[in-house]
Amino acid sequence: MSMNDPIGDMLTRIRNGLMRGKGKVNSPASNLRASVLDVLEAEGYIRGYTRTDHDNGKADLEIELKYFDDAPVIREITRISKPGRRVYSSVKSLPRVANGLGISILSTPKGVMADHDARDQNVGGEVLCQIF
Repeated sequence: MSMNDPIGDMLTRIRNGLMRGKGKVNSPASNLRASVLDVLEAEGYIRGYTRTDHDNGKADLEIELKYFDDAPVIREITRISKPGRRVYSSVKSLPRVANGLGISILSTPKGVMADHDARDQNVGGEVLCQIF
């Protein structure tokens, strides 16, 4: 079965794993998913992830979820730019998430990065998701 929104699928797997209190969740691997997970790991929202290559040529990402005092570190994770409606933002109009307590993940010409990094590098792009 084809997947129309791989980033949305990964975010939903993370959201479902957090609701069930899982320690790890799996997602099919891609470079864009790994880039988004790199940002989540750098910002402290997940413990980390590992890539597992299978014999059939496919790969999986095993994502280690993070909890603090038995509560998920990620309170809310939402997809902003969807296949049916792409959302782009210039550096001047980047939204602040939860008054600066959360982050937006952007796909920019300089790579996938958090919103504060995009402001520092003075670059805009596609707003993939918001986390707080």
